[in-house]
Amino acid sequence: MTEHRHASHPDIVKRLKRAEGHLRSVVAMIEAGKPCLDVTQQLHAVEKAVAQAKRTLIQDHLEHCLEDAVGPLPRERRRSVDEFKEIAKYL
Repeated sequence: MTEHRHASHPDIVKRLKRAEGHLRSVVAMIEAGKPCLDVTQQLHAVEKAVAQAKRTLIQDHLEHCLEDAVGPLPRERRRSVDEFKEIAKYL
């Protein structure tokens, strides 16, 4: 398998490592018997961080890998690819 690296990958790794640290904190909070509201707020932050990392990775892939696979297209055929990339932002 070929290696894929994009400019966004270091930022995604940082974000996921922060989320990993937050998740460990959440586990410690649960084990320490912290209030459910506090635990839930922290879990929400972890969930958002992971979702944003996923979204960034998908968008980066579409911008680079899809473009390479599709190649140059006439304007009338280009619209479908552009619309696909735009609609994928809502995933």
